[in-house]
Amino acid sequence: MRLGSLRFTLAFVVASGVGPTQAAQDIPRWLQAHVGTGEGQIAPVVLERARALYQTKRRNGDVTNPCYLAMDATRPSAAPNGAPGPRFYVICERQRTFRAVSSGYGNGRKLQRANFSNGRQCAKNFSNAEGSKLTAGGAYVTAETRTSFKGYIGDKVPFYRTFILFDGEGETRNARERAIGGHPAVFVKWQCRYQDPDSPHADKDGYVPYGRLVNYTGGRSNGCTTWSQEVSKEITALVEGNPTTLYIYPEGRDINAVANAARNGRLSAGSGLYWNAACLSAIGAPKFWPKHKLQPIINAWRRSLPKNPPLVLPICN
Repeated sequence: MRLGSLRFTLAFVVASGVGPTQAAQDIPRWLQAHVGTGEGQIAPVVLERARALYQTKRRNGDVTNPCYLAMDATRPSAAPNGAPGPRFYVICERQRTFRAVSSGYGNGRKLQRANFSNGRQCAKNFSNAEGSKLTAGGAYVTAETRTSFKGYIGDKVPFYRTFILFDGEGETRNARERAIGGHPAVFVKWQCRYQDPDSPHADKDGYVPYGRLVNYTGGRSNGCTTWSQEVSKEITALVEGNPTTLYIYPEGRDINAVANAARNGRLSAGSGLYWNAACLSAIGAPKFWPKHKLQPIINAWRRSLPKNPPLVLPICN
């Protein structure tokens, strides 16, 4: 797999807090050019933590992959030209390659007792609660991949999507419980079902779902990390059978610190805190919803849902 085929896209970044030299002590010179808060760069604190996680796992023998991954979920979804904004990084120090590509963040939910939904451009809410549909920042290691049938599209062509599972630790240790991982930013929106009893994907009555392929590259997800189909194939090839680390910024501690500083008017270049300034201006202050507080609300909402019969798709014409 040639990582060079991952398109390097410049990002429009205006950030506050961490300066470009804070995490540059042992960074190779070629990589230092990509560190900072300018266009196409990775924020120092994001790289510092991503490298520390990767180096620790390498020393412990947990990973041998020459590349590692990082994501900055404080950045906007779209670049100034309207294209999906890069906020996910593939870094291969041995090959001296750095790539920035787009990825999605969790869209959240709007419930009667709590509104933890996110807009299309900037993420305000984060959580590690199961069912929250939100991004949880912290340390992950890629695990096995699973490919599943999602439905027929076009001229009855089967569509499959590969899912990379993540194993987390600390705040992200329930990644498996939450079914958190990485996959292409596409899904099949079912429209009808047609009878094809010979299909290996047919249900007990001999029907197969058919629908329209929806692409949401660079947009919001249900909490997973999502990429374009092309990038997803290359990342899958990179980590399949050869796990590596993924660090997602921000963690709960970062969110709480930035929120407190923003509310008290203490968020300045000298505060030592980092958030994308354009998104911070748009959201006002971020919020972290810890599992122990949000999970009971989600569970109560689920119990309140009416017991409707399963939806039955109409038969295709």
